[in-house]
Amino acid sequence: MFQLFSVSYKQLITGRSEELFMLRKKTFSDRLNWDVKCLNNMEIDEFDGDDTQYILGVYRQQIICSTRLIPLDKPNMITHTFSAQFGDVPLPGNLIESSRFFVDKSLCKQLLGDAYPVSYCLYLALINYGIANHLDSLYTIVSKSMLAILRRTGWRIRIVKEAYLTPKEPIYLLHVPTDKASQAIMAPKAGRTLEIEPQALLKWPLTLPVSHKI
Repeated sequence: MFQLFSVSYKQLITGRSEELFMLRKKTFSDRLNWDVKCLNNMEIDEFDGDDTQYILGVYRQQIICSTRLIPLDKPNMITHTFSAQFGDVPLPGNLIESSRFFVDKSLCKQLLGDAYPVSYCLYLALINYGIANHLDSLYTIVSKSMLAILRRTGWRIRIVKEAYLTPKEPIYLLHVPTDKASQAIMAPKAGRTLEIEPQALLKWPLTLPVSHKI
């Protein structure tokens, strides 16, 4: 089974932190060439701490996708790393920021095949997490390419502000709903190739079947 669940930073560092931070280095430094802090083949920064939650997607005991969740009233990338771009945007402290969102494509292909809808499952996990924790939305910063990907999902995201890191490199602060309407959009997409009862897609944590034919 493919499982998506949340853990705190304290839970992470007692078990899977090295695995997660190595995958983040592989994704954000090696593949995307982002300017991120890396040490001992791991990517970790000042926002990985006691106030942080992580959604992990795990199959056969391996992490294949994840995102990081930080309350907006705590230090986060919107108000700190990108304060020059978005520091003037008023943000509600009772919501969260999602950052370090990734799907390890090579691991997914190796373990699940090309057809498994891992990205949609991770989007749905964010929505289900929000509903379970009484959060009707979240905020995140994305690149132009990621904005296009999210728009294609049908998710009713809203651009709060566009900014530029360089004259040719726009980034976007997004308001992302995590409500029942979003769940109704994303659940059928996440479950479209899976043999699963529709109601099971609405739960948190998520446990999803994997066909041996994939």
